[in-house]
Amino acid sequence: QLQLVESGGGLVQPGGSLRLSCAASGFTLANYAIGWFRQAPGKVREGISCINPSGSSTNYADSVKGRFTISRDNAKNTVYLQMNSLKPEDTAVYYCAARSGRCSTWQYDFGSWGQGTQVTVSS
Repeated sequence: QLQLVESGGGLVQPGGSLRLSCAASGFTLANYAIGWFRQAPGKVREGISCINPSGSSTNYADSVKGRFTISRDNAKNTVYLQMNSLKPEDTAVYYCAARSGRCSTWQYDFGSWGQGTQVTVSS
Protein backbone atom coordinates (compact mmCIF):
# COMPACT_ATOMS: atom_id res chain seq x y z
CA GLN A 1 0.00 0.00 0.00
CA LEU A 2 1.36 3.37 -1.03
CA GLN A 3 1.83 5.63 1.96
CA LEU A 4 3.24 9.13 2.29
CA VAL A 5 4.00 10.79 5.60
CA GLU A 6 4.81 14.48 5.93
CA SER A 7 6.81 15.92 8.80
CA GLY A 8 8.68 19.07 9.74
CA GLY A 9 5.81 21.51 10.14
CA GLY A 10 5.47 23.84 13.08
CA LEU A 11 5.29 27.42 14.25
CA VAL A 12 7.88 29.83 12.88
CA GLN A 13 8.29 33.59 12.90
CA PRO A 14 8.06 35.61 9.69
CA GLY A 15 11.35 35.45 7.85
CA GLY A 16 12.16 32.08 9.33
CA SER A 17 12.74 28.71 7.69
CA LEU A 18 11.37 25.20 7.86
CA ARG A 19 12.16 22.01 6.00
CA LEU A 20 9.32 19.64 5.30
CA SER A 21 9.91 15.98 4.57
CA CYS A 22 7.72 13.55 2.67
CA ALA A 23 8.66 9.95 3.39
CA ALA A 24 7.30 7.12 1.29
CA SER A 25 6.64 3.55 2.26
CA GLY A 26 5.20 0.64 0.36
CA PHE A 27 6.54 1.82 -2.98
CA THR A 28 9.69 3.08 -4.65
CA LEU A 29 9.56 6.85 -4.67
CA ALA A 30 12.01 7.04 -7.58
CA ASN A 31 9.24 6.00 -9.98
CA TYR A 32 6.95 8.90 -9.07
CA ALA A 33 6.69 12.62 -9.47
CA ILE A 34 6.04 14.27 -6.10
CA GLY A 35 4.06 17.41 -5.63
CA TRP A 36 3.68 19.68 -2.64
CA PHE A 37 0.33 21.32 -2.09
CA ARG A 38 -1.04 23.53 0.63
CA GLN A 39 -4.45 24.52 1.88
CA ALA A 40 -5.20 27.47 4.10
CA PRO A 41 -8.50 27.74 5.99
CA GLY A 42 -11.29 28.76 3.67
CA LYS A 43 -9.11 28.52 0.58
CA VAL A 44 -8.74 25.99 -2.19
CA ARG A 45 -5.81 23.60 -2.21
CA GLU A 46 -2.87 25.14 -4.07
CA GLY A 47 -0.11 23.30 -5.89
CA ILE A 48 3.17 24.95 -4.95
CA SER A 49 5.94 22.72 -6.24
CA CYS A 50 6.67 19.49 -8.03
CA ILE A 51 9.73 17.39 -8.78
CA ASN A 52 9.98 14.74 -11.49
CA PRO A 53 11.03 11.16 -10.69
CA SER A 54 14.72 11.65 -11.38
CA GLY A 55 14.92 15.05 -9.73
CA SER A 56 16.12 16.68 -12.94
CA SER A 57 13.09 18.94 -13.29
CA THR A 58 11.23 21.06 -10.78
CA ASN A 59 8.56 23.72 -10.87
CA TYR A 60 7.18 26.26 -8.44
CA ALA A 61 4.14 28.44 -8.03
CA ASP A 62 4.84 32.14 -8.36
CA SER A 63 3.84 32.60 -4.73
CA VAL A 64 6.85 30.56 -3.50
CA LYS A 65 9.38 30.91 -6.31
CA GLY A 66 12.75 32.02 -5.03
CA ARG A 67 11.89 31.14 -1.44
CA PHE A 68 11.07 27.41 -1.54
CA THR A 69 13.25 24.61 -2.89
CA ILE A 70 12.08 21.08 -3.60
CA SER A 71 14.55 18.20 -3.66
CA ARG A 72 14.56 14.45 -3.37
CA ASP A 73 16.76 11.66 -2.09
CA ASN A 74 15.54 8.54 -3.79
CA ALA A 75 17.94 6.39 -1.78
CA LYS A 76 16.10 7.52 1.34
CA ASN A 77 12.70 7.41 -0.36
CA THR A 78 12.13 10.99 0.74
CA VAL A 79 11.29 14.34 -0.83
CA TYR A 80 12.00 17.63 0.89
CA LEU A 81 10.62 21.14 0.72
CA GLN A 82 12.98 23.77 2.07
CA MET A 83 11.01 26.89 2.91
CA ASN A 84 12.88 30.14 3.53
CA SER A 85 11.77 33.72 4.09
CA LEU A 86 8.42 32.50 5.36
CA LYS A 87 5.48 34.88 5.39
CA PRO A 88 2.22 34.81 7.34
CA GLU A 89 0.42 34.01 4.10
CA ASP A 90 2.37 30.75 3.90
CA THR A 91 0.33 29.49 6.85
CA ALA A 92 -1.48 26.34 5.73
CA VAL A 93 -1.60 22.59 5.95
CA TYR A 94 1.03 21.23 3.60
CA TYR A 95 0.54 17.96 1.75
CA CYS A 96 2.75 15.86 -0.46
CA ALA A 97 1.32 13.67 -3.18
CA ALA A 98 2.61 11.13 -5.69
CA ARG A 99 1.79 10.37 -9.29
CA SER A 100 3.33 8.11 -11.91
CA GLY A 101 5.20 9.91 -14.63
CA ARG A 102 5.82 13.60 -14.96
CA CYS A 103 4.82 16.54 -12.80
CA SER A 104 1.44 18.18 -12.80
CA THR A 105 0.02 21.23 -11.07
CA TRP A 106 -3.48 19.71 -10.97
CA GLN A 107 -4.22 17.99 -7.70
CA TYR A 108 -6.54 15.44 -9.30
CA ASP A 109 -3.60 14.00 -11.24
CA PHE A 110 -2.15 12.74 -7.96
CA GLY A 111 -3.48 9.47 -6.58
CA SER A 112 -1.61 9.10 -3.29
CA TRP A 113 -1.58 11.71 -0.56
CA GLY A 114 -0.10 12.19 2.87
CA GLN A 115 -2.07 13.32 5.88
CA GLY A 116 -0.61 16.83 5.90
CA THR A 117 1.54 18.86 8.27
CA GLN A 118 0.60 22.25 9.70
CA VAL A 119 2.83 25.24 9.04
CA THR A 120 2.05 28.42 10.95
CA VAL A 121 3.96 31.62 10.33
CA SER A 122 3.29 34.15 13.04
CA SER A 123 5.08 36.49 15.40
